[in-house]
Formats: sequence, structure tokens, C-alpha cells
Amino acid sequence: MFKFGFQTHFMQRSLILIIVSATLGLNGCTQNNTKPVANKPTPQKDIKVSPPCEGCEAIYECPVSFAKLSYIDTLPDFNERGPKIEISGIIYQSDGKTPAPGVVLYVYHTDQQGIYAKKGGETGWGKRHGYIRGWIKTNEKGEYRFYTLVPASYPNSTNPKHIHPVIKEPGKTEYWIDEFLFSDDPLLPGKERNPANPVGGNGVLKTTMKDGMLRAQRNIMLGMNVANYPKQ
Repeated sequence: MFKFGFQTHFMQRSLILIIVSATLGLNGCTQNNTKPVANKPTPQKDIKVSPPCEGCEAIYECPVSFAKLSYIDTLPDFNERGPKIEISGIIYQSDGKTPAPGVVLYVYHTDQQGIYAKKGGETGWGKRHGYIRGWIKTNEKGEYRFYTLVPASYPNSTNPKHIHPVIKEPGKTEYWIDEFLFSDDPLLPGKERNPANPVGGNGVLKTTMKDGMLRAQRNIMLGMNVANYPKQ
């Protein structure tokens, strides 16, 4: 914390402005107590990639249609107490250079007690994933961004804190990529800080503090080390 009252006041005011701008006007998908819209897979048309992954179908439970998603979302826990964080990046095509627009990213994680918390009324995979989840669709530059709290590790465990991601590309079935992890987490094993074959690219986040909020970036490469991913 800063020693001088003026600086403290400035930081508090800056944080309020950031929170207001992040939570208002975003066409995200955080209203998880509403009934899901019919975002249904088309198995006859979509190319099947990766082995079936349990819970990946939760990506279709977004309360608004994929067509209405924004590249920015604010998860429902953001205004609760805890370390606030902005996570952003670019999703690239499999060549690692071309931005990938129209890719849906589904994320969910634990609360500040390390549990997948419920608020009541959850349906589908919300009963297991909890209410802290969100959906983002990359813009024409392949960009995505979401605001949330840094999750806690599972209670009485040595599991590092993490955020689960699922990817849905146009024309392909949904699949897991490596979790978002945190480089400053003492529970993160050394071998996981630089994995040999990261799925979707290295998910270990290096956070910095700016304007009273943690910031981190992760770029994602579609198909990287994903089983059965079609060759381009």
C-alpha cells in the first residue's frame, strides 16, 4: 500500500473507474441463472478433434447465442472480495501467426474458498462448474479479454489454483486446452511452469499490478498439441 493519502485516494478512484468500465456495457454471458439458449453442436458438420472431454459441452450453455457474444466478458465474481485480474490475449490459427476470429472461449473456476460455488438455480453443467463462468468470442483481431478474481486452490489440497478453458472453433468440435495457471503460485510444480507439450500453448500466467488490478496475458494457438487435430 502507498504511504501518502493522495496516492491512496488516486488509486482507489482509478480502481473504481476500471471496475465500472469493465462491468458496464459488455455483451458477455455472465447471467448464469437464466435458461441456456439453444447453442447446439452440429456433429454431422463439425470436424471431430481431440478425444471426448467431460464437461466440454458446457460451452453450449451460454444464455445468449454465440452470434451475440463479445470479445470481453466479466465473470459474476468480479465485484466480490478478492484479487481482481484482467486476462487477455490473442487466439491464433494453427500457423501461430494469423488471428482467429469467431472462436468461443468458455472459462470457469473456483471461488475464494477453492470450491465451485453455487448460488442456486444452476442447471446443466452449472451444477458442477458453479456460477463463476463466462463465455467470450474473439473479435476480428483474434482478441479476447475477461475480468474475474484469481481463484483459490481446492481446500486442503496441493493442486495449484487454475482456470479451466474450453475452445470451440467454427467448424470443429469443442476441446480442452491447458488450464490458466499462475507463475507466482507456490503450489505450481516446476515441471508445469514450462511444459514440454502445452495444449494450446503455455497457460502459465505472469501477473503484473497496474491501476490497482492484476493483469496477465496468454496467447493461444489453435490445435497446438491437440489430439486428432486436422492438418492444415
